[in-house]
Amino acid sequence: MHIVIMGCGRVGSALAQTLEQQGHTVAVIDQDPTAFRRLGPGFGGRRVTGVGFDQDTLREAGIEEAGAFAAVSSGDNSNIISARVAREMFGVENVAARIYDPRRAEVYQRLGIPTVATVRWTADQMLRRLLPSGAEPLWRDPTGGVQLAEVHASADWVGHKISRLQEETGVRVAFLTRLGEAILPSSQTVLQEGDLVHVMMRADEVDKVEAAFAKGPEEEGGH
Repeated sequence: MHIVIMGCGRVGSALAQTLEQQGHTVAVIDQDPTAFRRLGPGFGGRRVTGVGFDQDTLREAGIEEAGAFAAVSSGDNSNIISARVAREMFGVENVAARIYDPRRAEVYQRLGIPTVATVRWTADQMLRRLLPSGAEPLWRDPTGGVQLAEVHASADWVGHKISRLQEETGVRVAFLTRLGEAILPSSQTVLQEGDLVHVMMRADEVDKVEAAFAKGPEEEGGH
């Protein structure tokens, strides 16, 4: 696939190098020609000096053949305008924009432009490690009705099957992070100490789900 990246900062250059190593062709756009030094001498893709929402600049970067476009410059407005031009003017199917202001990110998500709100995401991830309780949303659908969240499970759930956790809390466990590795559990998977539980749930049921995860499994009758 041919992929166009706007912004040759730390994120853009790392993304470009990774994609090229995976066998894709890559073009990087930046207003500052000295920024291309970050790509290193081994980078074989195109370096295009200009702004990412200029149609001629995008054409020079091969946007008409591109299957994906990433806007990762340091400006929120530039990123979202570029992403919309790539999607609406050139029909690029896979488009994503980095947004620093998390309040804007939700607005743009509703416009159909997938966004990555880096500051909010990093802050949330730090909070999860510092204060491992409650639920932190990792993703919301554009309507805001369903979310993927990492929910802190009480130690009382350790040793119980995922099927029981789902049954008693009303969520779907999307995946677990176990010893740094993501795993897709089956209904027979047993929760282990240290597992991070990522669940899909309705946004209006977060409080109820948090309470059920914190309380632990219900007492089984007849034991």
